[in-house]
Amino acid sequence: MLPWVLCAALAVAAAALAVKLRLLQNGLDEIARQLAERLEEDTNNPIFLSTRDPGARKLAAGLNLRLKELRRARRRYEAGDRELKEAVTNVSHDLRTPLTAICGYLELLEREEKSPAAERYLALISGRAQAMVRLTEELLHCFVALSAQEELHPEPVDLNAALEESTAGLYAALTARGITPSVRLPRERVICRADRGALSRVFGNILNNALKYSGGDLEIVLTPKGEVSFSNAAPGLDEVQVGRLFDRFFTVESAGGSTGLGLSIARALTERMGGTADARYQEGRLTIYASFPLWGGGNGGGRQTV
Repeated sequence: MLPWVLCAALAVAAAALAVKLRLLQNGLDEIARQLAERLEEDTNNPIFLSTRDPGARKLAAGLNLRLKELRRARRRYEAGDRELKEAVTNVSHDLRTPLTAICGYLELLEREEKSPAAERYLALISGRAQAMVRLTEELLHCFVALSAQEELHPEPVDLNAALEESTAGLYAALTARGITPSVRLPRERVICRADRGALSRVFGNILNNALKYSGGDLEIVLTPKGEVSFSNAAPGLDEVQVGRLFDRFFTVESAGGSTGLGLSIARALTERMGGTADARYQEGRLTIYASFPLWGGGNGGGRQTV
């Protein structure tokens, strides 16, 4: 009789343990799902549990405290980031007027008779003033692009035509550097979802990057999937430098007069339009990739292997 009672007790204990484990598993699954949702969403909702398992409820309470701290830290970061962007934008605006006046007076001075030494000093001052103008403009465009102050208007855009237009706009500057661009476009029109002005700025910044780093060539290729590659010999670069090309303010010695913001702006605008931008350096060649989502939900905008 005793063995049967013992077996029955063990069976009841095993069933109770199985139920408890099942409830705990359900609670953990609930916590995992809600935690993932809370981390993705900007919400004050805590993690709620339907189970009454004390272990799971204690874990949820601890996670809710950490989520609250994380939200406070995120608010502080967003506020500081917003203030920094507004400050830089305001400073950029404030610098425009005096810089414009300085450049105007320098132009007037260039018409006057000057000694050779004065000519040399005036050229140095003019070069520095123009560099300040470029930096001010790039700072303004950079923080506008990053802070989403400039509203984008996505529409169907012909990538073939946009690429041809941007290349033609910088063709004279490219050929002056001894660079004759080779452009390969598909026969069919590639229609992407983009903002026309932002797309033009993306292509312009990438082409200007080729002006700085190209060793004498430039190959531009557009695929039917909405991927564009800009490839050129870049003997002055290495893999470490290429890995930082999209970092704000990063420049190398070979990029004379660069503000280090052009590619950062290009990537920010590309991502705001739902695309991706990246770079690769292989066998002495630099390749900048930019991909854009096709109009109507095609396969563009998602290059992964670069």
